Amino acid sequence: MTKILDCTLRDGGYYTNWDFSDNLVDHYLAACNDVPIDYLEVGYRSPQLKGYLGKYFYLPLSVMQDLKAKSNKKLVIILNEKDVKAEDTRTLLQDCIGIIDMVRLAIDPKNFERALGLARAVKEMGFEVGFNVMYMSTWKEEKTFLNLIPQVEGICDYFYMVDSFGGVFPEDVKEIIEIVRSKTNTPLGFHGHNNLELGLINTLTAIEHGVEIVDATITGMGRGAGNLKTELLLTVLHAQGKIDFDYNALSGVVDEFAHLQKHHEWGTNLPYMVSGAHSLPQKQVMEWVTKRFYSINSILRALSNQSQGKEDNKKLPEIHLKRDNAYSGAFVVGGGPSVRDHAEAIESYLKQNPNMLVIHASSRNAMIFRNIPNDQIFCLIGNEGHRLEEVFGDVDIVTGTCILPPFPREMGTYIPQKLADSSYELKKIEFTDKLKNTHTALAVQTALELDLKTIQLVGYDGYSGQNIGSREQELFLENEYLFEKATIAGCKLHSLTPSSYTALVQESIYGYLI
Repeated sequence: MTKILDCTLRDGGYYTNWDFSDNLVDHYLAACNDVPIDYLEVGYRSPQLKGYLGKYFYLPLSVMQDLKAKSNKKLVIILNEKDVKAEDTRTLLQDCIGIIDMVRLAIDPKNFERALGLARAVKEMGFEVGFNVMYMSTWKEEKTFLNLIPQVEGICDYFYMVDSFGGVFPEDVKEIIEIVRSKTNTPLGFHGHNNLELGLINTLTAIEHGVEIVDATITGMGRGAGNLKTELLLTVLHAQGKIDFDYNALSGVVDEFAHLQKHHEWGTNLPYMVSGAHSLPQKQVMEWVTKRFYSINSILRALSNQSQGKEDNKKLPEIHLKRDNAYSGAFVVGGGPSVRDHAEAIESYLKQNPNMLVIHASSRNAMIFRNIPNDQIFCLIGNEGHRLEEVFGDVDIVTGTCILPPFPREMGTYIPQKLADSSYELKKIEFTDKLKNTHTALAVQTALELDLKTIQLVGYDGYSGQNIGSREQELFLENEYLFEKATIAGCKLHSLTPSSYTALVQESIYGYLI
């Protein structure tokens, strides 16, 4: 019987930053104890990396001991080969002896020879060793890697074919199995992603052709489009008479992960389908999908450009903004509800200051400004051009200038037809070293291009309360970072409507109307 490895805590960590509640993990372990699963991959083991990564990414000794005490399965960890050197193996894995049964290595085929040295060091410590070789759909072009496969003999217990892009078909699975079997007698494994919803049929095909171990996760939780659902695989094998188990053992924990799924929204969608079909990286698509200002059309345009080797679909003229003190200051408009709450005061202030340049970092409130005399700029990134069209609706005459990020733009270019003749791009965004492809960065750089270093802002409310989502929290932190960078660049940032951003000096729009 083919063995089953459930890697929910490891692969699902891409959505939770490798943090799971203790109760959820306890219920997960208890459920897995009562179903025919052979291995549980409980996370990464890694040297210290930049940024916050949770406990199932580092797996301190106490966490592993707790997992061992509560599970009757063989436990597995994975090392990201690119982050681990062979000489660091003993330091990294010493605590795992007697707790962890198998160590898998996530391997780029291009680094396969280097990975062999790491694998030998792991094997010498007494662990089972699994090779998780990524990018299966590209293997036929990786001749150097294929010729190195025979060297896994004696150091590899399971040689995994990983469909990293989620784009292989059953016939591809058969072909790759034949190629690998011609080079090694090492037991084979299969790890499929579900971009094209082929995770089940590809896994069943692998089982049919003698693969000794396959992966799955509860509710398919995993990077990008996710994986084959453990509960689905068990159900199919049960229907085929190959296994027997009590469904009650699974139902509760499946419900718990389904609740988590409503929040994180893993699973396939149109961008993941396109990325799978064209073997494009899941990591980048996952980042795009979770950015709320990227529309499906924008993502598909970017994926189309990538699949065709295009940088971008349109080069715009660079804007040459005047620096002759034509404007008395920059007035940046965010998308917060405070703009509507204080619309009358904002309009009065701008009518009193017609030389103030209005820069819309968000188009959400643009219609409120339709009667002001000021010049207006609209920052277009991702879906903003479509949103601008929706905001203005049937309005025949739309005045203003569109500013886009420097060419090439990873999300492509969409500009409303009514503003097509007044759209430009910046030459560069230089006040910040990251987050350059955001509305706030574009708005601040536009002000800096005009030497307008005193910037008044409205609609940057921030978020309050305990129930803000992860996307809102991420956007808040991004803006806070950009405000700090703008301050370092010499900007004076004043919020004229209520804001929770600490980097902004709080003032009142009403104080300017006296």
